[in-house]
Amino acid sequence: MALKRRTRTLLYRVTMYVIFFAVVAAVAFSINWQRAIPQFFNLEVAAKLFPDIILIGLRNTILFTLIAFTGGVLLGIVLALMKLSSIGLFRWVATGWIELFRGLPALLTIFSVAFIVPIVFGWKVPGGPVGAGLLGLILVASAYIAEVIRSGIQAVPKGQTEAARSLGMSPMKTMFWIILPQGFRIIIPPMTNELVLLLKDTSLVFIAGSFIWSKELTTFARDANSANANATPLIVAALLYLVVTIPLTRFTAWLERRMAKER
Repeated sequence: MALKRRTRTLLYRVTMYVIFFAVVAAVAFSINWQRAIPQFFNLEVAAKLFPDIILIGLRNTILFTLIAFTGGVLLGIVLALMKLSSIGLFRWVATGWIELFRGLPALLTIFSVAFIVPIVFGWKVPGGPVGAGLLGLILVASAYIAEVIRSGIQAVPKGQTEAARSLGMSPMKTMFWIILPQGFRIIIPPMTNELVLLLKDTSLVFIAGSFIWSKELTTFARDANSANANATPLIVAALLYLVVTIPLTRFTAWLERRMAKER
């Protein structure tokens, strides 16, 4: 006798859970805990990291992320509007900028701003290595954020523009007071994802150089790893990244569900 659909679904789920926990158990039993715990989960080494890893590493990571994200959004708005412009030159410049900084690795962009630009143009970014690293992140972020903003603008129904123009609003007022606010509401979830990606990319700022007071999480943990000849600092840094990124990704998922219900 054939099983009911509900029974088949239940059996399938139970089987998947059994397989999952079996794999987890197999991995757990295969780990050499006597070697892993002292090397990766050493509580004495972890205790030495606090509170500096939070007051310096985590603080700088969040600060660098907010600065780069703000700069990326402001520049991204300009680039998105240029790409949607009816003037060909603006579209070409914006397209070239976006393709360039989306195509180059972020590490190479930061390296170029920190070392190649001063040699070629004789100009150093204000703020030293930190300023150069942040400018590199802003350039990369602006390219990705510009595309997100552009897609949000184009997702707004054209009837909104026509209605605003029929009321006598100029094209600029229509864009900044009608289209952009609605576009930003649409792109909140992908913008949050860009924020999370940017937070992780702050680990690349080290390529420009750093001081004790300017170390972000990864650099702080890497230096502590070398000083203690122990990988525990890297595990602690990874956990602190998760403390920040998991709430952001959960917030993004909540926004997506809420927006889907409102449509």
